[in-house]
Amino acid sequence: MKIEDYLDREMLAIGVANVMAGALENTLFTHERALMVVPGGTSPGPIFDALSAASVDWDRVDVTLTDERWVDETSDRSNGALLRRRLLVDRAAAARFKPLYRDGMDVDAGAADVSGDLADTLPISVLLLGMGADMHTASLFPGAEGLDAALAPDAPVALPIHAEGQEPRISLSAHVLNDAMSKHLVIFGAEKRAALERAMDLTPQDAPIAAVLEDITVHWAD
Repeated sequence: MKIEDYLDREMLAIGVANVMAGALENTLFTHERALMVVPGGTSPGPIFDALSAASVDWDRVDVTLTDERWVDETSDRSNGALLRRRLLVDRAAAARFKPLYRDGMDVDAGAADVSGDLADTLPISVLLLGMGADMHTASLFPGAEGLDAALAPDAPVALPIHAEGQEPRISLSAHVLNDAMSKHLVIFGAEKRAALERAMDLTPQDAPIAAVLEDITVHWAD
């Protein structure tokens, strides 16, 4: 694990966007297509704004999410809708988006369908992750129903996750995330940095982020 510190969040957004664009270009030098996987939420929005304008051969890039709430894109809680607004615009509008939500399916059937759809695009070329103060990443929450299955080395590509007090979710499994060729984690503030340091001494069951820290670059700003 390597930690990159930035003077402020604006510089972090620009820096991470440049790193991700460079990693995509490197992949496309030797592969016909690249797969980029990113989180939802508010934190990566400025990164998406900068990345969407990058000079990348976007029509050779597949984009999907680390996880999704089981809601359609008319919901303001849809990560897919966020990506369409903030990332899949400007030059990045040429990318091929692979949403995780499946209209008309429950989350179990949807996860199976997503697993089949994404299998041929793996491994992930460029991965961006976030982390909560509870040390969850993607929708891999401590204590969630489905966490143990998602942490298994032979887990399917995507699984349903049921966390207390939340709508059903779909998440990529830990080994799929961890096998990404270029892995990046963005965290802000002293609380999350302290949580990350604690996670290094915990099991993935207690701190799911611990399952994906091998060879990852952490980008931090206060």
